[in-house]
Amino acid sequence: MSDTTPPTTPSQTVGPYLHIGLHWPDGPFAVAEGTPEGFWIRGTLTDGAGQPISDGLIETWQADPNGRFDHPDDPRGPTGYPGFRAFGRCDTDEHGEYGIFTLAPGAVPGPGDTLQAPHIDVSVFARGMLHRTVTRIYFPENVNANAADPVLSTVADETARSTLVAEPATDGYRFDIRLQGENETVFFEI
Repeated sequence: MSDTTPPTTPSQTVGPYLHIGLHWPDGPFAVAEGTPEGFWIRGTLTDGAGQPISDGLIETWQADPNGRFDHPDDPRGPTGYPGFRAFGRCDTDEHGEYGIFTLAPGAVPGPGDTLQAPHIDVSVFARGMLHRTVTRIYFPENVNANAADPVLSTVADETARSTLVAEPATDGYRFDIRLQGENETVFFEI
């Protein structure tokens, strides 16, 4: 008797569908373009060999400057920033570059009665990946808050932790994301 069970087919990756089905023209703007307090977070998405990934997608989710989320489940009430969407989506260009225009996030409640340092949650989608990866962007000016952050403090290695802190740039911040290899960005299980 022969086995008639068909072979398992390989899983699909999350790309290159991203540029076809998930492009969102307003995506890079978590807040309206030209908002006075707004700034850009720009970076390059690279693979393990350091090569730019031209068919990736970066999504961000964050609190407003008061630490409130634009979501009905936030028990602290609605955000006080009209037009603040809290969500950004940008596909990478031919050089692996992305940009999100946003506001500085505020501290948000953490486990117990702690506060998490101001940060932006980031999801990365790209070719060859079966699932998204998740990381965070922290800001260098929040030295004390970063040191006390319950999530950032789980990253013991100082070099690895530095991959989670954005660098100041002319029009905001730079946050490069490397999926593998030397200086790989720290990613979190969710």
